[in-house]
Amino acid sequence: MADDDKDQKTEEPTGKRLTDAMEKGEFARSAEIGVVFGLAAALMAFSVGLTEAGRSVSEYSSALFSKLHTVQFNSGEVPIPLLSAARVVALALIPVLTGTVVAALLAGGLQSGFNLTPKVLGLHLDKLNPVAGFGRLFSQRVVVQGAIDFCKMLAVGFCLWIAMKKLLSDPLFTTPVEVAYLGTFIRESCLTLLSRLVLVLGVIAAASYGYEKYKTHSDQKMSRHEVKEEHKQAEGNTQVKAAIRRMARRLAQRQMLKSVAVADVVVTNPTHYAVALKYERGKDSAPIVLAKGENALARRIKALAAAHEVPMVENRPVARMLHANAQVGQPIPGELFHAVAGILAFVYRTHRYYFYRLAARRAAAAAEGLRA
Repeated sequence: MADDDKDQKTEEPTGKRLTDAMEKGEFARSAEIGVVFGLAAALMAFSVGLTEAGRSVSEYSSALFSKLHTVQFNSGEVPIPLLSAARVVALALIPVLTGTVVAALLAGGLQSGFNLTPKVLGLHLDKLNPVAGFGRLFSQRVVVQGAIDFCKMLAVGFCLWIAMKKLLSDPLFTTPVEVAYLGTFIRESCLTLLSRLVLVLGVIAAASYGYEKYKTHSDQKMSRHEVKEEHKQAEGNTQVKAAIRRMARRLAQRQMLKSVAVADVVVTNPTHYAVALKYERGKDSAPIVLAKGENALARRIKALAAAHEVPMVENRPVARMLHANAQVGQPIPGELFHAVAGILAFVYRTHRYYFYRLAARRAAAAAEGLRA
């Protein structure tokens, strides 16, 4: 019983499941949508440009038939009038063909949401499984698609039958008419047939797409077990990223504390904040923040400063402002230049012995950094 509950797909698909399905090309799509879009584009092209195209074809046909007795037919050669006729017909059909191609691309893009599906191009060995292929032949989707194809055949046959009845009753086939009437006849016949096909096939396409939408959504549903497993994986990824960030912070903090040994001065609060500064004349445009911290980290900075005999100066407002506004590795803010300059001048006067050794210490630290 527990296994049955585990396999029942009763949960809505998650965002990740929908994204993965889209990349694999598993989205609702119906070939009938493309057919309807193509017919609609042809209908629009015919309604806009068929009058001129029909006139060109009829005029050329009239000229061709009136001079047909003068055309010389030789073996292996195509008569020039026939080439001209092919060119006239091609010019008349170019707008229709262009419109149907654009409509087919638009239909595919609307169904896929204009999203790329790169995984569709990969090799899927599971599709080569004969057992699975045999099962797909008798699936519910195949039965429904067969019924849709049968409805399409009936719809197209019915439209053609109605069109043929109307065409055969046209005066063109029973009484003499003017040549110009041929263009009108072609236009009206095409528009009538295409409009009926678009209407009938549009209903079938809507039903087909609705079924595909329902079936695709049902296939993408997840069991509770799958939802839980996906959440576990997402949490695992979050934990890994958090661990990486913690490790990066520790490494940065370790490097920051290591630089305290070559600081010019450590400005303290005295208990809550500590900020280590360095300034090398001719190299730094302003004092640089080497390390900063509060509470436990501030105590570690002061302990390292004491171990390396780095001068420490208690200045509560400057220490607080440096900790709040300065960034490690960056120059101090401009509004603190005057206050920090006074602190540096004080330590330069009172700790000359320290600065005699500081240059050598910095050179040693730089050489160690190069070796690392």
